[in-house]
Amino acid sequence: QVQLVESGGGLVQAGGSLRLSCAASGGTFSRYAMGWVRQAPGKERELVAAISASGDMTYYADSVKGRFTISRDNAKNTVYLQMNSLKPEDTAVYYCAVDRNALYSTRIHNYDYWGQGTQVTVSS
Repeated sequence: QVQLVESGGGLVQAGGSLRLSCAASGGTFSRYAMGWVRQAPGKERELVAAISASGDMTYYADSVKGRFTISRDNAKNTVYLQMNSLKPEDTAVYYCAVDRNALYSTRIHNYDYWGQGTQVTVSS
């Protein structure tokens, strides 16, 4: 069983930056696809970024492309999401998720373990 713990959320002004971290335990982190998913009130979940097990492939939703960067450190069992030029519409709960059955995954429904989420609020 995999446990995921996110940190780094908070309140920031528009144009600011935040860095989210997700520490994983259990399982073999270096073999799993990882992703960051967000959900804003009244909206569906959105896969904002994904990274392959080795870190050589990444995916970004159009809404965050050019502003967010996903990365991972397999030695530390940690995945990161650097968020720059934040906008009020980025306000959401951000979840770290793992797909243990794939080396790279952009299908949100395939992610089988999720963290508890961290709130990101961007004020205008």
